[in-house]
Amino acid sequence: MDVTSIVSAFLGAQAGGLQTQIAATILKSNADAEKSVVEALLGAGQQNLASLANVASGIGGNLNISA
Repeated sequence: MDVTSIVSAFLGAQAGGLQTQIAATILKSNADAEKSVVEALLGAGQQNLASLANVASGIGGNLNISA
């Protein structure tokens, strides 16, 4: 085994490690973005439920959409 093949293997391993780090960073970023969307949706849902807390029972139960 000559020095060229050892250097080539080492550089290939380094490139693979860098690609793995980049992929992990992108996956974490995507997970954080999805978490933010879910938190926003849950927050909006809680606000809607709070605004409907004082509505009489049966309101909104029957909706006629045939018109």
